[in-house]
Amino acid sequence: MGRLFVITLEGNIYSCKYCQTHLALYEDVISRTFHCRHGKAYLFEKVVNVTFGEKEERMMITGMHTVADIFCVGCGSIVGWKYEAAHERIQKYKEGKFILERFKVLGPDGSNYTVSQEARVGGSDADDA
Repeated sequence: MGRLFVITLEGNIYSCKYCQTHLALYEDVISRTFHCRHGKAYLFEKVVNVTFGEKEERMMITGMHTVADIFCVGCGSIVGWKYEAAHERIQKYKEGKFILERFKVLGPDGSNYTVSQEARVGGSDADDA
């Protein structure tokens, strides 16, 4: 394994809840209205300190998308996914953007998000809204 270079962000940041590796800036949030298995998820313009899984087709609430899971470089935890392609024209704005699952990151104030009861019961793997 090669040497690991981690980007340190300044300002209000979202970080991995397991190892505190910086992932994204507060000002890069595009939307806070997305959802995943664990509850809330946020759409970001860009993220750092992640590696990518294999691209796969995934059916979500808003239709079929090509996505790649993203993993924290610090600890290897899955923290969200990247939208590679949207199959419906109205969803094209997501392409190249990132989802961070709120349950898996610390907020800019260091807060931790807890899973709601609704999210624990019957949630699908990667739903967005």
